[in-house]
Amino acid sequence: MSMTANNFPSMNIEIEKPRGIETDELVLNMGPQHPSTHGVLRVILKTDGEIINSAAPVIGYLHRCFEKHAENVTWVQVLPYTDRMDYIASMNNNLGYAIGLERMMGLEVNERAQYLRVIVAELNRIASHLLFLGTYGLDTGAFTPFLYTFRDREKILDLFEEISGARLLYNYIWVGGVAFDSPDGWLDRVLAFCDYFIPKIKEYNDLLTLNKIFIERTANVGVIPADLAINYALSGPCLRASGVNYDLRKNDPYCIYDRFDFDVCIGKGDHGAIGDSWDRCWVRVNEMYESLKIIRQAVEKIPDGDAKSTVPKNVKVPKGEYYMRTESPRGELGYYLISDGGKNPVRVKVRSPA
Repeated sequence: MSMTANNFPSMNIEIEKPRGIETDELVLNMGPQHPSTHGVLRVILKTDGEIINSAAPVIGYLHRCFEKHAENVTWVQVLPYTDRMDYIASMNNNLGYAIGLERMMGLEVNERAQYLRVIVAELNRIASHLLFLGTYGLDTGAFTPFLYTFRDREKILDLFEEISGARLLYNYIWVGGVAFDSPDGWLDRVLAFCDYFIPKIKEYNDLLTLNKIFIERTANVGVIPADLAINYALSGPCLRASGVNYDLRKNDPYCIYDRFDFDVCIGKGDHGAIGDSWDRCWVRVNEMYESLKIIRQAVEKIPDGDAKSTVPKNVKVPKGEYYMRTESPRGELGYYLISDGGKNPVRVKVRSPA
């Protein structure tokens, strides 16, 4: 699918100043230690009442020299570092790197491992969206939904602990397969979670997403029209919330996503303008439904066989370069891999989600 800004009309939302109220411009430091940024960045804001006149971001607080670390370890040893790039969605980080390396090496991954990869990646997507939904509720003044979303996220972490031994930083998806096959009864417990979770999404909508106060605080706020989203290279839920029907699982399928029936969720401006803060929340809520659909299909279709990786820890990748991209919970996650034929990467460049 080709995307250009010219394909989408621009939208302008005018914000009127309150009449009869005199305001002065105020400079505020938002972060790096702030309840809604969690040490990620600092933003220097110039505000005039409720209106933000300018925002100057100061980034780099989470820079951890990933590329340099990757040059000094073997190809397989890079995998644990990918866990830590976005520790809320480690499964998806592992997946993109593993597929890229497998394609460079010409490796074929067996069917059972492919299905297990999809199941854990989609469970991880739900867990990531639950964290977003709960913390976003906190930022808008709703505390109770935070408790509900984290309650249900714990159930996913329990499933991950069963299959990988870890609740975060799983290092589960390996080159050539997965670290462990699913334990006895694990797939049944995954289906039981799907049955449990569907009515819980309705609870989130009743408590938060369709709550009148939440709508008032998010509708027509932070509108990003489609042309601006494309020009700024947004991806994932933020891009789709602006009305752009683009999901790598559909538009450039990887793994075995082309075997599953699911819909791409886009913003429609149901309570405000297309691409506003409410749409960005609503898209993620609907994506949890779609992830459940994918998980159910994968559990029903998964074949028998060995899922464990048999690739040795020290491998030599043929000389060349490859770019692999996947649809992580936060957007497009890309790995640009360069090999000189040795056991260590020449470069592992990451295109993180925007």
